[in-house]
Amino acid sequence: MARNIQVEPLRTVHIEDQEIELVERKGLGHPDSIADGISESVSRALSRLYLDEFGRILHHNTDETQVVGGSSEPKFGGGRVTNPIYILLVGRATTEVNGEKLPYRDVALEAARSYVRSICAHVDVDKQVEFDCKIGSGSVDLRGVFEQKAVLANDTSFGVGFAPLSDTERLVLESEKFLTLKLKKKLTALGEDVKVMGYRQGDRIHLTVAAALVDSEIANPKEYAAVCEEIHDKLADQATKLTRREVEIDVNTADDPELGRFYLTVTGCSMEAGDDGSVGRGNRANGLITPCRPMSLEASAGKNPVNHVGKIYNLLGNLIANDIVKETGGNVKEVHVRILSQIGKPVDQPQVASLQILPADGVKLAEVRGKANAVAQSWFDQIDSLPRRLLTDKLSVF
Repeated sequence: MARNIQVEPLRTVHIEDQEIELVERKGLGHPDSIADGISESVSRALSRLYLDEFGRILHHNTDETQVVGGSSEPKFGGGRVTNPIYILLVGRATTEVNGEKLPYRDVALEAARSYVRSICAHVDVDKQVEFDCKIGSGSVDLRGVFEQKAVLANDTSFGVGFAPLSDTERLVLESEKFLTLKLKKKLTALGEDVKVMGYRQGDRIHLTVAAALVDSEIANPKEYAAVCEEIHDKLADQATKLTRREVEIDVNTADDPELGRFYLTVTGCSMEAGDDGSVGRGNRANGLITPCRPMSLEASAGKNPVNHVGKIYNLLGNLIANDIVKETGGNVKEVHVRILSQIGKPVDQPQVASLQILPADGVKLAEVRGKANAVAQSWFDQIDSLPRRLLTDKLSVF
């Protein structure tokens, strides 16, 4: 059966030529990212349980995790968490098969604990976090759709993707990763809750960085200032490797030393002190929040990786877009991909896959149309590889 793949011109000003560009990334320790990460970890743990027991991933969606902030009293030299962070696991799962009850609750809770422990170095998961699980069984109609021989879409929904990343997008993405995955190993006062906001005007990029610092690693305001300065300098050095544009960086701009106001935390995470988090409020499937680009409001984290198009099509959109750029060898400036499903129909047969292409200067759309179509066809042919890629950490959803 032929797929409805449509290739058309992208009628827009190239992102790099637009005067204003805004890009955001919420770091791994941000409450919204914690909710995303927990949801996805629970989904993957349940998927492995189902695969081990039944040889297939059964119906589940765990994409409604809520993080409710606690309270704390940070101070230089070390403070304390006064009320624990509350994390609620919500969603649906296959909880019983052929009359046999599954240990889904224990699996979900352990996955959540392990994830927080792996991300948040200064959080005492046993004492400072309270976990609760309200995951129930799935609705009969959706489970019925899921159990068909063919993999059928569970919803009428769409996913989007684009490529390549702009200078600003790449800078924002890599800056957060640099802070939380590299610099933090050497700079122990740096917490995991980092947010990077990028604003480009013309050829000048401005980064505003909010970085939670750990109070037990800092003795006084002077040391705090030195840590902020090091974050600034290391980021500035990193930026020179990613863009030729002028980059200006501000760190923790809400601080007011005269009023004794600092972004100081006990755990390195703002969720210790009232900041809440929800799945889908943070980064999209490509790891960024990009108001100057097409975006889906679907939360990808926690949705089942087999037939939930809210997850699959957002991942697929980015994979297709990136491969079109790669396969056309510099003949494409920008690609937008939009994929629409129809509930109950095969996930590899979308209602439409729209490929919008902005060719490079001097290149006609006809010269890249064939390769773009072939890339999309290839990814739909291998759509059943996405669960394996997710379970082996080859794909990220936030």
